[in-house]
Amino acid sequence: MNGQLTLLELNNLIRDALQDAFPETIWVVAEISELKINRTGHCYLELIEKDSVSDDIVARARATIWSYTFRMLKPYFETATGQPFSDGIKVLVLVSVEYHPAYGLSFNIKDIDPTYTVGDLVRRRREIIEKLQEAGVFDMNRELPLPLVPQRIAIISSATAAGYQDFVNQLEHNSYGFIFHHRLFEAFMQGAEAAPSILRALDRIYAEEENFDAVAIIRGGGAQADLSCFDNFELAYTVAQFPLPVVTGIGHEKDDTIIDLVAHTRQKTPTAVAEFFISGAARFYEKLTELQKAVAERTREILESHAETLTNLADDIVHSAGKYLTDSQFRLLRLGQRYKNSVNRYVAQHAENLHRFHSRTSKFATLLLRKERNYLARLGRETRFLGKSQLDHNALKVQQLEKQLPQKVRSRLLIAGKELAAREAALRLLDPQNVLRRGFTLALQNGKIIKSSHEISETNDLETRFHDGSVFSKIIKK
Repeated sequence: MNGQLTLLELNNLIRDALQDAFPETIWVVAEISELKINRTGHCYLELIEKDSVSDDIVARARATIWSYTFRMLKPYFETATGQPFSDGIKVLVLVSVEYHPAYGLSFNIKDIDPTYTVGDLVRRRREIIEKLQEAGVFDMNRELPLPLVPQRIAIISSATAAGYQDFVNQLEHNSYGFIFHHRLFEAFMQGAEAAPSILRALDRIYAEEENFDAVAIIRGGGAQADLSCFDNFELAYTVAQFPLPVVTGIGHEKDDTIIDLVAHTRQKTPTAVAEFFISGAARFYEKLTELQKAVAERTREILESHAETLTNLADDIVHSAGKYLTDSQFRLLRLGQRYKNSVNRYVAQHAENLHRFHSRTSKFATLLLRKERNYLARLGRETRFLGKSQLDHNALKVQQLEKQLPQKVRSRLLIAGKELAAREAALRLLDPQNVLRRGFTLALQNGKIIKSSHEISETNDLETRFHDGSVFSKIIKK
């Protein structure tokens, strides 16, 4: 060798050295960073190793699983681990170290140990749970109060998933006829895109949180290997802190995902989630029905317990009312009698006054006429001694007196008439009939005014007289 090598020669030397160094297969621990399956069935991977502290990639290598091997390894791995054979998982693989002069270094995977991956997944789950607990969020969603009747439900699912259709059908056709308002926020429910798309759906729900009572994360049945997306730390952290109660129905019964652990309520299937909401509404409805019955029963008991009291009270009211009416009637009768006596005295007094006034008026008129006649007679006697002019003057004066006399009499009579009319008006105001018009009544029996309840006979009708008529009553109780 002269100190110079071609690239091919160098690569051949590297290949030979590697074959000498690794003549046998070797078990290698690595994380699958990328995974592609071509149309022929060969699987091409990129294996990496990360620093445990900084999480930086410290090693990288290509690997291949030929199709005849991959057809056996993939189902074996997924059955044993319950996880999909995909990127993002740690594996323990049996590899042969190969170096091709044109393609460089690569590993040919011959076998895989699923127990290592299972242990790593368990460890990762435990680490995620511990991180959630240390952050103090693990029980936050479970501590949220669920509304008494959660009827506005935000659903995170795939629109084409059978589980979503089952959920909606169960909710809308419940036997009680309850009405639920639900809205779908679409997301992938398996694969690498599941966790990011569910997080985006939660963000959209959070933006209109006040429109919903709870969130349902549901998916239909599927392989256990499809559930790894629900063991994501960021997704679990968001669900645990979400301000609305989250109910999960991911469609598996054997194991709980981390999302199930941090959610408010975990149900086995989407149908079970729908039944959970229906049952909550039914319990509230039954409670209302029981309260309604209790109120009706209590009301009946109260009415029955107070029935005797009410009856006694009614009897007391009737008795008191009767006594009050009797007493009032008696008082009115006495008042009416006093008014009648007062009117009679007033009428008699004013009749006497009118009679005296009439007498005085007659006497006054007689005296006035007599005085005027005497005056005229005296004038007549005097005229015999007077001259003609004086006679004419006296005649004129006589004529004036003759004219004034009727006027004076009429004036005095008019004044007397006005006084008489005023006194007659006062008499009319005190007339018993007018007293009745003002709301008073008279009680009579056999045409006789009753002045006391002791005068009432229970065998005869009682007449109550008003200003516009009378009514007759039977005496029920005295």
